[in-house]
Parts: sequence; structure tokens; C-alpha cells
Amino acid sequence: MERLEFGAAVRQLRESTAPEVVGLPAGRRRTQGLRREELGELAGMSADYVRRLEQGRSHPSAGVVNAIARALRIGRADYERLSALAGYAAADGQVPTEIGPGAMRLLERFTDTPMFVSDAAMNLVAVNSAFLSLGHWTLTGDPWEWNIAWRTFCDPFNSFQQSASDATDHQAILVTQLRNALLRYPADTSLAALIDELRTGSPLFDALWRTPRPVAAYESAAAFVHPDAGAVTLVGSLLAIPGDDLAALMLTAAPGSTDAARLAEIVGAGEPSIIKVAPPGPQ
Repeated sequence: MERLEFGAAVRQLRESTAPEVVGLPAGRRRTQGLRREELGELAGMSADYVRRLEQGRSHPSAGVVNAIARALRIGRADYERLSALAGYAAADGQVPTEIGPGAMRLLERFTDTPMFVSDAAMNLVAVNSAFLSLGHWTLTGDPWEWNIAWRTFCDPFNSFQQSASDATDHQAILVTQLRNALLRYPADTSLAALIDELRTGSPLFDALWRTPRPVAAYESAAAFVHPDAGAVTLVGSLLAIPGDDLAALMLTAAPGSTDAARLAEIVGAGEPSIIKVAPPGPQ
């Protein structure tokens, strides 16, 4: 399975890489991206070997993974993913925490939608004022207070309420995200400390870590109890931002519903803004 996933990832990256990005002439092409022969030449391997890799018929060495990454000039997040799929720890792998222009544009364009951007370890990197206007994210001074998983399992919000099924989905998503992060960033000491904190502080998290539940969909619903406006039920949808290895969570209400009207009242009270969050964890 890992070979097939690695091969599919290489093919997707090859076909999505513009020739001019790697110093090749664009010219007239039948298909998008690079040919196998071109990737092979850039990476120092034969086109047939590239074909075998993409078909899952050959397992790459760590050196081959690095050569492909250099040849395609891919970003850190894609390099981490290729390394993980091939079964290797990426050198000096640390969870990226810088918010890129793509994530910033999302926050800027959806000012009336509660939204945050988180890194692979589920630490909030930036939030918009619409998200903070929900009034549920109270701060306690704990080093992990901006980490979604820690707040869910170790210090739950009183004004964040979910049904049993939605809570189950939410917990499964968080555990899966952290397991994937540890696979990609095994050398990140802050991530390791977070997982240790979660396993020590939450028996539920520890049980799910040892026996994770499958994730059906990366969304769940919750009622946010606003101190003035009362409860508003929103659905949180997690969207990947692959280039920076970040994720955005958008909270939306059903169109035309009472919740949508109540959300508009809550969000419309102040000027839209974006707040960057300091790195969490022990400093």
C-alpha cells in the first residue's frame, strides 16, 4: 500500500510541475507537467525506474526520495510527505508554523466566516476576528492553550457543546491529524512533548492513540454558546493547505437558518481583522 501511495504522490508531483520551474523549455506538450524521461534525467535515474516507482513496483531509498525532491524543487511539506510515504524520517523535520500567502488570503476573503489556520500539530497559527467573536476560546495561561487537541482532551471549553456522535468524529479527526504529523515530523521535540502531555493528561486520548478510530469526514457540528447572543450551531470543515502543511477550519451555518442570522449578528459587531498566534508549548 505504501509503495502505491508513494508512486501516486510522485506521479502527481511530476504532472503538476511546470517545465520552466525546473529549468526546462515548455514547448508544445500533449500532457501537463514533466515527462518521466525528464524527471529521470533531472534526478539521475532512468525513465523506466521512474515508471516502476510510480507503479509501486520498486521501493525507493532515502537517497532516491531526496533526488526526486530536489529534481522537482518541491517545498518542505511535499518533501516530508514523500519521505513519510517511503518510510523514512525527513532530515531535520520540524512542523512548519509560518503562515503563507495562500492561508492569509483565505482569512482575508472570508471575514464574515469564523475561521482559523492551524499547523500539522493542531496549533492555531492565525485566527480571524469572526472566530474570536464566538466568545468560547477563553485563555488560561497554559503553554498549550492554543492547541486544539489539548483544549479538546485536557481543558474543554464550557461554551463548546457537541452531540456524542459529533464529539466522536471530532476526536477521531484530531488523533488522526496528530498521528500523521508525527509520521512526517518524527524529530520535532515540541510535537513529541504535546503527544506525551495528551497521553498523560487524557485517558481518552491515550486510548484513541493506541486504537485510533477511522475518520469518515473531516467535519463535525457544535453549538457555540455566546455570552450575549445565546447558542449558535455551526459545522466545522477542515480544509488542507498543502504547500505550507497547514489547515484551515471554516465554521458555517445552514443558509437561511436561525443560526445563520444569529452568526451574522455576532460577527457583524466589530471590524474584521486577522490575529497571528504565538507558537504554543513550553517556551
